[in-house]
Amino acid sequence: MVLKKAVITLVLLLIISVVFAQDANTTLNESNNDYRVRAVAEMGFLGVLDHEIQFSNSGTNFNYRDQGGQDVLFPIKRFSIELDWNERNILVFLYQPLRLESQVLLEEDLIVDDLTFLASTSVKLLYNFPFYRFSYLRKLRIKNEKYELAIGGTLQIRNATISFESVDGTQFRTNRDVGLVPALKLKGKTQLNDKFYLEFEADGIYAPVSYINGSTNEIVGAILDASVRAGMQINQPTSAFLNLRYLGGGAVGTSENNVGPGDGFVENWLHFTTVSLGFVYEWD
Repeated sequence: MVLKKAVITLVLLLIISVVFAQDANTTLNESNNDYRVRAVAEMGFLGVLDHEIQFSNSGTNFNYRDQGGQDVLFPIKRFSIELDWNERNILVFLYQPLRLESQVLLEEDLIVDDLTFLASTSVKLLYNFPFYRFSYLRKLRIKNEKYELAIGGTLQIRNATISFESVDGTQFRTNRDVGLVPALKLKGKTQLNDKFYLEFEADGIYAPVSYINGSTNEIVGAILDASVRAGMQINQPTSAFLNLRYLGGGAVGTSENNVGPGDGFVENWLHFTTVSLGFVYEWD
């Protein structure tokens, strides 16, 4: 365990070194307080590629797409504020609502934390997983001005509520959790001409959670939020874009603070894709 923690620490230190070592002397002499603020908003739809969940070792491995009504499209929104300063530093605050509700007639028994919802009964399902994300990026120095590349880190706050409720209200199970998720971040841009551009962006990590938070339980977690977009400058402060995104991740393990019902085991893996239209408004 000590060795693996050391490896993770060395990787993070290497990334920090690459980011800040480029032209260090020149950076120290930069004193122009050049600030730019961008507001970004997206609206579109989300499709579920695959989504499975299980509560307790004795519980049902439930497929939301095949059994839980997530075989349709859901509306999606996304908002962020970005701050550039001194040309190479970027701060991002992002809010992503993510609420999927459905109601289904069960074809088989569904067991959630020792509670059985019988086949041929109707169940209301809520998967509410909004998150907040704070990110810092440092632009790398590239000779060709058409290209931009920045690397950095992200801290995500998840705010999850997952519920199963019989339509008559007599049976109910819910799982709530607020937690922090660190991740690496990468962003790039290609300016095709004066009007059109392409961008990509990714936040992601795969790691045993116990190495991050010091837990004695073996919990494995992962996130990947990766997108590509094609944009067009409408006028000087405003641009529009079409965005294609993959949003995936999850975790598996047993909570050490479990107080029941159930034994605390949770497995939750999701694979979503979104298509959205967005606008960017920029202030110098």
